[in-house]
Amino acid sequence: MKNHVLRPLWIVLAVIILILTARHFMVPNNFGVHGEGFTYNFHRLSNVEEWRNFKVKYQGREYCRDCHDANVESSAGSKHGAIQCENCHGPAIDHPDDPETLDIDTGRELCLRCHAALPYPDNPRARIISIDGDLHNPDTDCIECHDPHNPDLEEG
Repeated sequence: MKNHVLRPLWIVLAVIILILTARHFMVPNNFGVHGEGFTYNFHRLSNVEEWRNFKVKYQGREYCRDCHDANVESSAGSKHGAIQCENCHGPAIDHPDDPETLDIDTGRELCLRCHAALPYPDNPRARIISIDGDLHNPDTDCIECHDPHNPDLEEG
């Protein structure tokens, strides 16, 4: 073969060897497909134990029901019924052991995450009742007029 063919071939082979050498030192020994099939694809086998030991942050609506049954029932029967409590109240990871860890955000920005008017009406999220935050009572928190656990009723 001519030199102009061999030189690029040697470069390609050197790059392949370099990649394989780097992979040998950088990829953990227990990385791969573990178990039958590709259900979880490639992962570290030791990562399974790490996830078992990972503390769950979100508890779900049933966790809240034990102490806050009235709010859960009210919310479940309203337009907010599909929304989990922790979407607004934050993760209940250490609640009720430490009630102060659950911050309750009563600001307008929390409500406007879902209820801000969208400039593109063909988006599925546009089906949610929206407001213009600059025009609709801009200096008032939403909860002063609306009960988030039962948004169908207005309070004030």
